[in-house]
Amino acid sequence: MFSWVKQEQGGRNKEGEMYATVTEGLQTLYTKKLLPLEETYLFHDFHSPALEAADFQSKPMVLLVGQYSTGKTTFIRYLLEQDFPGMRIGPEPTTDGFIAVMYGENEGVVPGNALVVDPKKPFRKLNAFGNSFLNRFICSQMNNQVLQSISIIDTPGILSGEKQRISRGYDFAEVLRWFGERVDRIILLFDAHKLDISDEFSEAIRAFKGQDDKIRVVLNKADQVDTQQLMRVYGALMWSLGKVINTPEVVRVYLGSFWAKPLQNTENRRLFEAETQDLFRDIQGLPRNAALRKLNDLIKRARLAKVHAYIISYLKKEMPSLFGREKKKEELILRLPEIYTILQREHHISPGDFPNVAKMQDQLQHYDFSKFPSLKMKLIESVDKMLASKIAVLMAMIREEESKAPPAMVQGGAFEGSQVQ
Repeated sequence: MFSWVKQEQGGRNKEGEMYATVTEGLQTLYTKKLLPLEETYLFHDFHSPALEAADFQSKPMVLLVGQYSTGKTTFIRYLLEQDFPGMRIGPEPTTDGFIAVMYGENEGVVPGNALVVDPKKPFRKLNAFGNSFLNRFICSQMNNQVLQSISIIDTPGILSGEKQRISRGYDFAEVLRWFGERVDRIILLFDAHKLDISDEFSEAIRAFKGQDDKIRVVLNKADQVDTQQLMRVYGALMWSLGKVINTPEVVRVYLGSFWAKPLQNTENRRLFEAETQDLFRDIQGLPRNAALRKLNDLIKRARLAKVHAYIISYLKKEMPSLFGREKKKEELILRLPEIYTILQREHHISPGDFPNVAKMQDQLQHYDFSKFPSLKMKLIESVDKMLASKIAVLMAMIREEESKAPPAMVQGGAFEGSQVQ
């Protein structure tokens, strides 16, 4: 029996709840404590669809993002050490859609429209992006040992220059943001000969705002330049990233050549081997840290949902009861930055917990503020209680679960022989 259970009355907490696993605990807390707040204040319309059972129970996911021809698909093949259904490789944009590479006993491709009605897959809410997206989304299933522990999401090659003007037919950045909130690792792939960060790539990276701890950078094809050039390339990449990823921490960059061919330039062989092992260790640790990541994401979501509730209820409170509603609505939208400051002081909220003001202003144009709900403190207090005490219980459970049965590391494929320290 878990030690935390012994501390509660009769093996249950004060509300009569007892969780067999961390996953069950997370799902229960979300459904009972956070979901009512989200539904009341239209959180799902403004920010992110409701979470489902599959979001809590799915394997860790790795999202690959990069410009076309930087080697994303080849990178997946390198990790799996075999081709996967639906893969295409070439010098021009070949992946024009999203491919979820997942474990399955029977090898094959599942189209997007079938994926989003499968309750066992964590993709049901992608239905909101419509057929333009779903026609470019597939699941590639195969019996591969690596995929028993993780799933990998391949994304369309990001366009540069004139090619950026091609319309994808769906909101590419919003789809990336959706995945960014749910995956365990975001890998930005760069080519040693293609360091420019296009407008579309910048927009894609900004879609991951708030997920900075998940981001890793891979400088691929690093064997195609000599040591002196590599130093310059690395410096240029860090400078370019610094302008887009605005965090005090320096993002981790891995250097290497991630494909199954001999190195073109062997000067830095030992460096590339060490970097590859470091990257493998980072990916291999994902199953071990999956529960903690989901817990962390739930906390982030709860903080945003609380702030959203304060914003919506404030707008409701400021609306006149009868006349002049449209004029007042426009005034409140213009004053939104000021309202953020008022709420920040009143409720002691960190500025980083507020949603993007320009995006929020745009979304609010489509709503009748007089129909917004007033502030219901019981819902806020329920989420506060969850953050103050329930989360601590789950933290203890994570340590308890790990001590009894450590999660299996990623094995097979290119990971065979790698050791997690």
